[in-house]
Amino acid sequence: MKFFDRNAIAPVLANGIKELKLDLSEQQHGQLLDYLALLAKWNSVYNLTSVRDPMQMVTHHALDSLAAVSAFEGAVSVLDVGAGGGLPGIVLAIARPGMKVALIDTVHKKTAFLTQVKAELGLANVTVHTARVEQLQVPHQFDVITSRAFADLSDFVNWSGHLLAEGGKFIALKGTAPADEQERLPSDWKVSELRAIQVPGLQAERHLVFIEKNQ
Repeated sequence: MKFFDRNAIAPVLANGIKELKLDLSEQQHGQLLDYLALLAKWNSVYNLTSVRDPMQMVTHHALDSLAAVSAFEGAVSVLDVGAGGGLPGIVLAIARPGMKVALIDTVHKKTAFLTQVKAELGLANVTVHTARVEQLQVPHQFDVITSRAFADLSDFVNWSGHLLAEGGKFIALKGTAPADEQERLPSDWKVSELRAIQVPGLQAERHLVFIEKNQ
């Protein structure tokens, strides 16, 4: 594992947050750094992400997820499917403490990590599920269901559609937004918006794909 140099990483994160025009407190900055430190530490044993360099984790993971935060404006309850190491779910939960965020993954060591993050960072708005999303049953459905590089859009919608509240939407974080994936969506769903996002320090294409029910 590369050494997690908090003093070097903090200003890079702070500058990225400023560039994204996000209003985060010192406590939230600290939580994001704590999260990245845990991700770097656990990654050496648990293989949570292919990104090994903590400095790259800032751009490729933290800022990449923070660039999507504004899209969740007004959401009360969010589900992150195939949450893996907690992206974007943990980052959303830190940036929007008033929003409830549930994270689901089938891999136990990943959900063990997420449970540890929740405990160490004191994230009262986070719930973690170890299960297949198509088998998940919850008392209250979600306004927004999100995923980052999880699956084909049609699988994403088919597997988790039963968990979306009336009038809710899917927001998929993608690199490019493949047209063939959009065409394969079930007929009762449509891409309502395709939004290009700019991630500070990342020279790569990033898109948010918004999917809603056909009225």
